[in-house]
Amino acid sequence: MAQEAIRRALQAVLAEMGAPVENIVLERPRDPTHGDLATNVAMTQARTLGRAPRAIAEEIARRLDLQAAGVTGVEVAGPGFLNFRLSHGSVASALPGILEADPSYGRSGTGAGESVIVEWVSANPTGPLHPGHGRQAALGDAISTLLEWTGWKVHREYYYNDSGKQMENLAWSVWARYQQELGEAAEIPEGGYQGEYVREIARAYRDEAGDAFRADDSPAALDRMRAFAVRLLRAEQDRDLGDFRVRFDHYFLESSLYETGAVERTVERLRETGLVYEQDGATWLKTTEFGDDKDRVMLRSDGTATYFLPDVAYHMDKWDRGFHHAINVQGSDHHGTVARVRAGVQSLGVPAGYPEYVLHQMVRVEREGRELKFSKRAGSYLTLRELFEEVGVDVTRYFFLMRKPEGHLVFDLDVALDHSEKNPVYKIQYAHARMHAIFRKAGVEPLAIRPQDAPLARLSHELERDLVQRLADFPQLVEKSAELRAPHLVCDYLEQLAGAVNSWYHAGNPSRNPEMAVLVDDPGLRQARLVLSRSIQIVLRNGLNLLGITAPERMERDPDLEDEPSDAGS
Repeated sequence: MAQEAIRRALQAVLAEMGAPVENIVLERPRDPTHGDLATNVAMTQARTLGRAPRAIAEEIARRLDLQAAGVTGVEVAGPGFLNFRLSHGSVASALPGILEADPSYGRSGTGAGESVIVEWVSANPTGPLHPGHGRQAALGDAISTLLEWTGWKVHREYYYNDSGKQMENLAWSVWARYQQELGEAAEIPEGGYQGEYVREIARAYRDEAGDAFRADDSPAALDRMRAFAVRLLRAEQDRDLGDFRVRFDHYFLESSLYETGAVERTVERLRETGLVYEQDGATWLKTTEFGDDKDRVMLRSDGTATYFLPDVAYHMDKWDRGFHHAINVQGSDHHGTVARVRAGVQSLGVPAGYPEYVLHQMVRVEREGRELKFSKRAGSYLTLRELFEEVGVDVTRYFFLMRKPEGHLVFDLDVALDHSEKNPVYKIQYAHARMHAIFRKAGVEPLAIRPQDAPLARLSHELERDLVQRLADFPQLVEKSAELRAPHLVCDYLEQLAGAVNSWYHAGNPSRNPEMAVLVDDPGLRQARLVLSRSIQIVLRNGLNLLGITAPERMERDPDLEDEPSDAGS
């Protein structure tokens, strides 16, 4: 490919100059008038060669074998940048590799098969999932897929907080609604759950148990109701996530940490460190020794564990299972847990910075500029299922992913329900469907395209050169997105690529059949453009797949494709 040819030519020149370099960074200039690729290697070698960077750059430019590098020219700019202008053939040389890799294009082995555990959603089983959970679901799933694409062995885990005060409130809420179903007077306690779903659980429990627990508020009765409610709510959450195309390898229950004695063992291990002390009847850990802003209570004065203790036990369990790389995707409301959990595990010998956190802001759903909060079923909040059933899974996932996790997200239902290119999801999917329309019009199977039969250097139009270079950027984009845990970069890339594709598709031919601008009478140019169309298909499809979004071959409501048979859209 073009970049490798330039690197080899540069390495040869630098070796002759006494400055051998293994890794030369090439980037596309922000201003395309500066060329196709640029490097600052002259500046990085100034100390080695003992000369001014610009003088080094000028010598490199004089010595460089342009033909071997696949460039038509090299220019020195500023303090010592080298700007390269590629030949048409050099630009197009990226396309055969795209077609050869096909579904693997964009994959790499950066992770070298190392194991990483990604934990996300981990919502308390106290009610249906809301849009905030949905943003986290899409984010964790996309991060996991990006890591898989870059060579990591990913374990996807969901941690159920099925213990503690919130679960006690759930049990009492179900108990009160159950008593009401039996005609008894009962009120949901302060801090309880008011949604219609609690009545549904209570009715289901009545259908199963009859009136066996009328007026029975014993611990045993409440434990049964809690377990029943958790089972139903977990099943509902699993269905919602499954329909949202999110899967997990393992579901870890907080209660298991107590049942297996993991919490008690963690207390013992912490005591052995000499960092535990007693104060005001409670048991504390000196987390300030590891950067926390204050020491943390492990055990309350009544001997019960704080949230901090099972969190430490759980993360030590991750470490002991061999997951020495761990990523937690959580809401920004968990910001306060980061320092104390890290301090807790670090006190037990785990390296600093474990686990890694990706924190995201919540979601505000709006229609006509007004926030939507309430759900008939959940009461005080809109549910994730209500959202994706209204606008579709593809749109919902994309909207959750298209902004930086740390940025607030306004989910605009008016845009989400728009099936035009004003909706970024449809803009990308239309671009993909239009490439398939080209092949249907040509009567050619996309898989039959052979780049070696096409004169790819004929792709000389500036829109085509730009497209090919964008397609060649995709593997590097995947690497960067995985490294930064930033699926929004994939969204940005796909949207910009779709814009470039649509510009090329319509260029010079605003007729009802713009694909005819591709299917020209010139056999060589026609074949080269079919190779480009196939490459676009592959990259758009692979990018959408990274985000868990479908890449339809046909779309409804596309005025350019009205003469095409219509399949279901997204």
